[in-house]
Amino acid sequence: MTAATAPLDDPTAAPQRLTVTPAMELGVLGIAVAIAVATYFVIAHTGRPEGLIAPGIIALLLVANLVPGVGLMMLLGRRIARRRAARSPVGGEGRLHVRLVALFSSVAAVPMVLVTIAASLLFQYGVQFWYSDRARGVFENATSLTRTSYNQILQRWEEATVTMATDVSRELDERPIDDPQFGAFLFQQTYFRSLSEALLFQISAGGELQTLAFVNPYDLDLARQVSADAVKQLRDGQRSVVTVTGDRIQTVTRLPGSASVYLYAARVTNPKEMTTQTERAEAALANYRTLLVRARTLQLQFNAALLLLSLLIVGVAVWIALAVADRLVRPVAELVDAARRVESGDLAARVPETKARDEVGTLSNTFNRMTERLEEQNNALVTANAQLDNRRALIEAVMSGVSAGVISIAPDRTIRLINSSAQSLLGLADTPTGRPLSLVAPELDALLEGTAREAIIQLNAAGEARTLAVRIARDGSGPILTFDDITQQLLDQRRAAWSDVARRIAHEIKNPLTPIQLAAERLQRRYGAKVEEGDTTFSRLTETIVRQVGDLRRMVDEFSSFARMPKPEFREEALVDVARQTMFLHEVAHGAIRFEIRHDEPGPVLVCDRRQIGQALTNIVKNAVEAIEATGRGAGEILMEVAAEGGRAVITVADDGIGLPAERDRIVEPYMTTRTRGTGLGLAIVKKIVEEHFGTISFADRPGGGTLVTMIFDATMLAGLIGHDDAASTNDGGELAALTRNRTA
Repeated sequence: MTAATAPLDDPTAAPQRLTVTPAMELGVLGIAVAIAVATYFVIAHTGRPEGLIAPGIIALLLVANLVPGVGLMMLLGRRIARRRAARSPVGGEGRLHVRLVALFSSVAAVPMVLVTIAASLLFQYGVQFWYSDRARGVFENATSLTRTSYNQILQRWEEATVTMATDVSRELDERPIDDPQFGAFLFQQTYFRSLSEALLFQISAGGELQTLAFVNPYDLDLARQVSADAVKQLRDGQRSVVTVTGDRIQTVTRLPGSASVYLYAARVTNPKEMTTQTERAEAALANYRTLLVRARTLQLQFNAALLLLSLLIVGVAVWIALAVADRLVRPVAELVDAARRVESGDLAARVPETKARDEVGTLSNTFNRMTERLEEQNNALVTANAQLDNRRALIEAVMSGVSAGVISIAPDRTIRLINSSAQSLLGLADTPTGRPLSLVAPELDALLEGTAREAIIQLNAAGEARTLAVRIARDGSGPILTFDDITQQLLDQRRAAWSDVARRIAHEIKNPLTPIQLAAERLQRRYGAKVEEGDTTFSRLTETIVRQVGDLRRMVDEFSSFARMPKPEFREEALVDVARQTMFLHEVAHGAIRFEIRHDEPGPVLVCDRRQIGQALTNIVKNAVEAIEATGRGAGEILMEVAAEGGRAVITVADDGIGLPAERDRIVEPYMTTRTRGTGLGLAIVKKIVEEHFGTISFADRPGGGTLVTMIFDATMLAGLIGHDDAASTNDGGELAALTRNRTA
């Protein structure tokens, strides 16, 4: 390798550059041969002959052989390009040819080396798993797995027969064996358990088998199906005996509670199928062991194929570079000069036209036509873009100030334009422009199928259910959707309606309750002594009247409370004390349930109405107690946690009861209840109390079963209410309720 030099006093001398000499080409060839020889010795003396070579070593050897091979290809292409340039009429040293060859070779070689390394490593690491102990264990355990499956099938029919014996024993305790209904029962047991036949028999003192009842659709001699050895094993204490005879899986077991009565049952099946699967697993294991022997050979063959394929692709790239360079060298200078003028903004640039009909001539003519059209269209685009920018700025300014959601849909149902209000209502974090509407909001996309112009839909936005009033405008460019969130409006309407219903019910029921109760009590005092001794009917009837009147009075009180909640009186209260009082009342009444309170020391202090917060906690704990009693266990646990988290007070109540109902989203609606005697107002009142205390309430499934209720209060906002109770009471809680709704919304 030499460096070209020029006189120091020549200002036009070219800078020094490296020159490739024949010695360098021979040096690269020698390096390639030396690496190939070294590769052979490394492969021959590395690892066990039948084992895999480490993937890293193989990849390194592959790259070591590939790099000098690619270098030889590039040097050969350079030599050919220089010879073609020397024969060209233009003359020169063929620098453009050489550069094109180097460019194409580099573009092909660099990704090829990376892909080859990746392919080699992926293949080897993938194959390494199949030759690992885990893969070998999978194949070796295949036969064991089929045997296990076969045993599980036998165990399935054994369990069916044992369970059937238990049911038959219970049936015999209720009716004699000669009862006609017993035969139907035995048939039902056999049919429902998918058994083919059944025989109920006993063994006499002389060892003779006596048939008591049977189900025999195949007309077999069932007595012959029972072996004496099976009966002997059962007498020795074995629970059941399973045998496979021909196409039947047979089970014999003793009836519980009987010393000499046995049950035989069978299932017709095809045990040969499991045998076939076992043979297939063994054949697969044999093939895998054969593959282990050829592992090293396959590894070397794959990497050798990668090496040859990579060199072939680089050679093709060099050949393509030589072919393209011949056609591009002459006109390329003119095109470059014209392109630079266009780049600088001179769209009037043209290249000399040629009469040649080849690709280069066509390219020159096309370039001239392109610059002409670019010059024309550029002027039109400048004017059109100015108009479009003005229109877009106006539309964006209008849409950004609209509170309703607006979405413009393209004819292919993709989102063309969306404002910030629509993103907020749909719970979208980023702008979905260009995405299909069916993926962003399928509920809105479904409206486009019909011809309706207005609709009300419900959807889930960021985990929150919302009701939207949608209007659809259609034009030639695609539909435009506008929608508003009416969730809170509908909720307020339902609450107002239910409050009016509750007020009317309470008014109509409350008046006659006291006379009814007083009349029942007076009847008990006046005529109770005149009833014959031992006749408790009269007293029970009057007590029932008094008790039912009390239940009606409690319902009326709940209706009244829901229709017009008392105005909260805000004071600083210790939440832990309120929680302790609530838990203590239920702990005394339900001794089988474990109650626990967890809190920090000292517990959080919250500005609240102590009575209303206590009422809310009482309703929640009462629901938890009823949920535990509904499980039928009798015992359970209720855990209440009180904590302060960054300016908020958090109360959680967890129980291990039956959990939330299927319609969990409606449990806080008025008159929605899952209990027979419930009014459906408990949780509605709790939600109302929480909202009037600037809080939120949520319900979730407790890990392990049960319900988790979480109440979160804004302690900072509540602290600012001290001293403003009088102002809040003058408007009867209206402003406070409105403020609460705005905050929760």
